Amino acid sequence: MKVTFLEDVSNVAKAGQTKEVADGYGRNYLLPRKLAVLADSKYANVVEAQLKQRERRIAKFEGEMRELATKIEGTEILLKAHAGEKERLYGSITSADVAGALSKACGYEIDKKTIEMAEPIHQLGSYDVPVRLAHDIVPKVKVTVQREEDEVAKPVGEGKKEI
Repeated sequence: MKVTFLEDVSNVAKAGQTKEVADGYGRNYLLPRKLAVLADSKYANVVEAQLKQRERRIAKFEGEMRELATKIEGTEILLKAHAGEKERLYGSITSADVAGALSKACGYEIDKKTIEMAEPIHQLGSYDVPVRLAHDIVPKVKVTVQREEDEVAKPVGEGKKEI
């Protein structure tokens, strides 16, 4: 069975390619999931229109991500955490913490999965953290982790006036 792919199918074909596949694979998997259509001349215009629409969507998305990348490139984020001796944190700073702070700083929702940290941060200091917005768009933000100062407990009666 000869089919034209509408979507990328890993280890098989890219969108727009026409390939010969097994009849059962095409009939039972590719066609019902709308990953491909029969490679007939009547589907050629449909396939071409869908591919152009997909390319426009991808180009628009990448344009937005490039604009966001220029906005967040070099952004400095300050995070405070409790630390013990030798500047070691009691907990850790994770990609979710960085994504939340970055979202507040730039005004755009950043998913924690886009933050590329090899492992959580366990020490005070400054770190360069890459953010993968798209395949080839990876701006870096500077994350500074500082010691959180404990608030001094106030006496119970302070601040109240007696009548």
